[in-house]
Amino acid sequence: RGAPSRVVMLTNMVGAGEVDDQLRGETMAECGKYGNVTDCAVFELPMGTPDDQAVRIFVVFDRTEEAMKAVIDLDGRFFGGRNVKAGFFSEDRYFKKQLS
Repeated sequence: RGAPSRVVMLTNMVGAGEVDDQLRGETMAECGKYGNVTDCAVFELPMGTPDDQAVRIFVVFDRTEEAMKAVIDLDGRFFGGRNVKAGFFSEDRYFKKQLS
């Protein structure tokens, strides 16, 4: 699931068109149990993207070790009836806002 980094990418938490105002805050609160969350972004891919990949949620931790705990615990977990996929995302791409 990518080279370990401080950035975790979650997919299949919600489908296309299901993003609401609480998603970012709820994700930050849930991920806070793995460590200090410094940023969180919700990114919707264009129409036509498969539903399980249409929404990417990025969570940035203070330390790579915290992100590793989150990936281990969240990958394969069920959220709202969906099987969540968690993996690492390039810090360089994240901070350049290359999220697709």
